[in-house]
Amino acid sequence: MTPPILRPSPLVLALAAAFALPAAADTPPPAAPGQTVIDADRIDGQMESRIQARGDVVIRRDDQTIKADWLDYFQSENRVKAGDKVEFVDGANRVDAHALDYNVATREGEASDASFAGRGEDGRTLRGDGEKIEFKGRDRYRLVRARANTCAPGDDSWYLKAGTIDVDYTRNVGVARHARLDFQGVPILYTPWIDFPLDGGRKSGLLAPVLKTGSDGFELALPYYFNLAPNYDLTLTPRVFAERGAMLGAEFRYLQPGYSGSIFTEQMPDDKVYGQSRAAWRVRHAQNLGAGFSLGYDLNYVSDADYFKDFGSRVDIASNVNLARDAWLNYGRSWDGGGASGQLRLLRYQTLQDADTPVTPPYALLPRLSGSATQALPAGFSADVFAEFTRFTHPTLQDGNRLVVYPSVAWAFERNWGFLRPRLGVHVTEYELDALGERQAERRSRTLPVFSTDAGLVFERPSTLFGRSHTQTLEPRLFYVNVPTRDQSELPNFDSAEKDFSFAQLFTANRFTGQDRINGVHALTVALSSRYLDDASGLERLRVELGQRHYLRKDSISLSGAPEELENRGSDLVATVGGDLTRAWRADASYQYNQQLGKTERYEWGARYSPEPGKTVSLRYRYGRDEDVGFGGVRAPLRQVDVAAQWPVARKWYVVARNNYSLTDKTALEQLAGVEYNDGCWTARVVGQRYVTDLTNTKNAVFLQLELKDLGGIGSNPVDTLRLAIPGYSKINDPRQGL
Repeated sequence: MTPPILRPSPLVLALAAAFALPAAADTPPPAAPGQTVIDADRIDGQMESRIQARGDVVIRRDDQTIKADWLDYFQSENRVKAGDKVEFVDGANRVDAHALDYNVATREGEASDASFAGRGEDGRTLRGDGEKIEFKGRDRYRLVRARANTCAPGDDSWYLKAGTIDVDYTRNVGVARHARLDFQGVPILYTPWIDFPLDGGRKSGLLAPVLKTGSDGFELALPYYFNLAPNYDLTLTPRVFAERGAMLGAEFRYLQPGYSGSIFTEQMPDDKVYGQSRAAWRVRHAQNLGAGFSLGYDLNYVSDADYFKDFGSRVDIASNVNLARDAWLNYGRSWDGGGASGQLRLLRYQTLQDADTPVTPPYALLPRLSGSATQALPAGFSADVFAEFTRFTHPTLQDGNRLVVYPSVAWAFERNWGFLRPRLGVHVTEYELDALGERQAERRSRTLPVFSTDAGLVFERPSTLFGRSHTQTLEPRLFYVNVPTRDQSELPNFDSAEKDFSFAQLFTANRFTGQDRINGVHALTVALSSRYLDDASGLERLRVELGQRHYLRKDSISLSGAPEELENRGSDLVATVGGDLTRAWRADASYQYNQQLGKTERYEWGARYSPEPGKTVSLRYRYGRDEDVGFGGVRAPLRQVDVAAQWPVARKWYVVARNNYSLTDKTALEQLAGVEYNDGCWTARVVGQRYVTDLTNTKNAVFLQLELKDLGGIGSNPVDTLRLAIPGYSKINDPRQGL
């Protein structure tokens, strides 16, 4: 047995030096691993059995340090008894107690009338106190009749009070038994057992409950998380709706080096309001097969057309008109100077119909086989080819096959002062159409050459903007396109639609999406851009763009495929302005003028002031002469004002608000208002939201959340809703979520 090293205090060493006593004790050998070192004002006892240390006692062994008024060390047992005022540091953890009985070798023992502070690997600190702390080995503790929280010392705004709290930093898990959560001295939650991660990692157990209220009354969800393995997990979420009944949700996720995915479902056996069972499914998978191949699928299903209106958010309602059931097999490879890719795809939809505004479901692709290849050629030339075969099916419209082949050759001349990019291609389309009613099966074809040239120059000069040194550019650009006009009214329209007109569309050869419609056009786009580039940071502080397409002939085609004659030699005039003018100010605007009608077609302007996280105010106005208002293709004039803000109004207090108002309908499309409070160790949010779900109905929601630092939140979390509603919104209790 290695005897302890005894070190008198500095006072004893100074007296020894003054009276010329032997000084060997002031330069003891360094402690070896497992060696116990004792410092004190006075040390008595026998080395072989019991050592008594009194006055400023310090005992060290490896990463353990004990400080006390008095201490007895039993060498044969490696046992320490210390008292009156004990400070014990064990690695990153600390215990302060009135008395300590502890084995420094096995790290077992107990402390009475003690407080605890432990720090996990990610820096999270758990603090607690109790009648007794039991030491269970390295980095393992039990707090008896204790309370604990993750706040700063002296902050007891909330705490977990329990019969026992087990803290195990070897597994980064905490377990509390017979626990209740006290907030501001008021018990708000009780559980006979709860476990929680100590480092923010994944851990099986009950997650924070979700409480909601709104149009459907009160809702309670109690999610339970199963950390089944490092690469897959499961979350079960029982939910109770006061008016509708019970629902069970489940999400299984998996992740492997070569593939990943998830399976999600919600099941309500009996909706008391709707009068039938309700359900939703979402299955996603992506996998790398190697050798350039990959596959995946995204399958979605709901039991009825009103599912997202009843159980979804505003985003769910707007984005889930056509639910995709999509599966694909991809291939890609590259080589020196080129590459190729291909895809086999199966796609069909579940269309959620609104009785007031029915829509035509899109065609299913059963299947679509597509591929493309590119190859660089000498002297700046390149060759490209795109090919696609699709089988289109529909429950009420004509089915058919479509083959598209589009080879092209391009040349690129690129310099820092400008560019020239001509391209010539031939678009070949073949159709095999099935019989439908009185229409016979038939074959159709179309062949169109497509020529375009994109050219631009870049001029620069030193300038200033808001008193700062900038480089201003002047960038004229021309885009020429020539496509013959062909009557396409006898061709089906499986997947084409007219693109929304914008500045970017001025530089495209086809104003239609898909492959069924190709516009006849002979036109020249003339555009001018100017940018201000900050010399210090290189950031684009301001961009101004103006452009218009001039038609060199007036014939074209409509979406129906029939030829039409343009009444004006020029397209709508488009202008845009935008940029981060300063660190705090962001502004943008766009304007579109219809020369044919002599009217403004649409414009939009907006500004946002965000000087720092937690402070943002934005104002936006949208005008449209004839717009799709988003409900089943209904078109109407659009005039909307959108005001949103997040701003501190007092110390720790923030207000959040949004009002998206339709001046045309004289009604609010979305209203949101609430308050946030950040105390440092806890954050509270109360937010109310009201939004339009269709032409005649609205929905209300109230979010109530109490978020405890490093422990989680109780209630319904409005953060995602606030981020979508308020440009520049930041989470006030997480600096990483700032601007």
